[in-house]
Amino acid sequence: MTTVFLFVGVVLAGMIIAGSVQVRSTPLRIAAAVTAVLVLGVFFTLASFRHVDENSIGVVSKEVGFTSLQPGQIIATNGEKGPQAEILPPGWHPWFWPFIYNIEMVPVIEIEQGTVGMLTAADGLALPDGSTYAPVWEPGTKKEMLDAQFFLTDGNGYKGPQTSVLTPGKHRYNPRLFKLETAPLLTIAKAEVGVVKSNVGEIPPSGAGEAEAGARRLVERGQRGIWKSPLVPDQYYDYSHTNAYEVTTISTKTHIIRFTAGQGQRTGGDEEREIMVRTSDGFTFPVDVRIEFEIEPNHAPLLVASVGDDQEGMRSVMNSVVRAIFRNNAEGVKALDYVQQRSIQESQSKKMLQEEMSKIGVTITGVRIGDVGDEKTLGNLLKTQTDREIALQEQETFREQQRAAEQKKQLTKTEQEAEEEKRLATAAYEVQIAEQNKMKVVIAAEAEAESVKIKADAQANAYKLIAEQIGSGNAALVELLKIVGERGISITPRVMVVGQSSGSGQNGETTALIGTMLDTMMKDGPEK
Repeated sequence: MTTVFLFVGVVLAGMIIAGSVQVRSTPLRIAAAVTAVLVLGVFFTLASFRHVDENSIGVVSKEVGFTSLQPGQIIATNGEKGPQAEILPPGWHPWFWPFIYNIEMVPVIEIEQGTVGMLTAADGLALPDGSTYAPVWEPGTKKEMLDAQFFLTDGNGYKGPQTSVLTPGKHRYNPRLFKLETAPLLTIAKAEVGVVKSNVGEIPPSGAGEAEAGARRLVERGQRGIWKSPLVPDQYYDYSHTNAYEVTTISTKTHIIRFTAGQGQRTGGDEEREIMVRTSDGFTFPVDVRIEFEIEPNHAPLLVASVGDDQEGMRSVMNSVVRAIFRNNAEGVKALDYVQQRSIQESQSKKMLQEEMSKIGVTITGVRIGDVGDEKTLGNLLKTQTDREIALQEQETFREQQRAAEQKKQLTKTEQEAEEEKRLATAAYEVQIAEQNKMKVVIAAEAEAESVKIKADAQANAYKLIAEQIGSGNAALVELLKIVGERGISITPRVMVVGQSSGSGQNGETTALIGTMLDTMMKDGPEK
């Protein structure tokens, strides 16, 4: 387009001058010449305009100039001949004549989501001694970093790989200054941590002595080396530079490695060959073992500093330690004790494994022993033990039967004793009842005797009073008649007593009546 404007301007100016040659009037010739110059100037000016669309940038290179770049300088910042630091944004830009400037249109750089842009500067200050990457630009100044003019002047940008990265989006920068590479966005998932080995930053001071050598393998965040504080689950733009920061992802989940029977040296995945042990009595047999372990977040940097990652390096160390510990523990026991004391072997091995694996940042959470030996290695020993156990069980069964018989005998004896005690208690109760009945009879007899006595005394007193009034003979006769009436005694005399006793004080009738009563009483018997 610029060439067209220049061509059109020259043609029009030439036509105006050519036409003015035929004009005889000097003022008209002068006016034609001025017009030709103006037309040429207008079209010459229009030829300097360059247009940049919205999705492009104009990269300027000066083809004609009076000054050249300094040795080692690649980008011009003061109008020197060569690639210019300034780039043209979208729009119209004057004064860039095609015979002086070459404008290259390049598309705007776009960083896709999930990635970052890593820049390498082709020009700038030399990197500080001992540095491989340029220092990090302060947050909020990356726009100034992409301004080549500022980067090469007031920004004091360094030549070489830049630590700062470009985040997803569109970016305008001078491709003559910066070379771009993309890398995935650093994402630390759940149940993981990221251990950072930084190739940038301050170099930590050297260790004070050999005793601190282990601790000095880890440095503070921002220093050069392996950071002692890992990255927690999140997304990190600043640490996505795969060359400046080497991030090792470590799983913090609980894992299980199985040492089981398999083909070859490795069965793949989380399984290893079974462990072969030899006991003190000369038995050699396989042991199936399951090791539970985890890597705590704050121990992950030590693991990376020790073995590199949580894969082959750690597995090799664990494989060696586990086999050595189980073999050493088996040397001090007999085969049968090893089989019977599995829990002791588990706890002992767990304690030793925890101590050894903690040195590289691995936490052992459990040790489980599965199958011990097989038919080929321990078959005869286990059969002998089984036979012995059966014999012991039979002996124990016999002893149990003896104990049961003794208990039954004791139970029978106890039941008999209980029955005897029951009878004794019953007899004792009967004696007590008899005693109570006896006391009852005695009390009743005493009460009856007392009653008779009282009645007798009362009758005697009454008889005495009657005798005093009517005489003793008549009083006795009255009493006899009462008895005759109460008992229904026949008073017809069968014996006649005649006469009167001179000394008795009773008459003959009374005597005869008494005799009849006695006869009746004897006849009726003792009951009446």
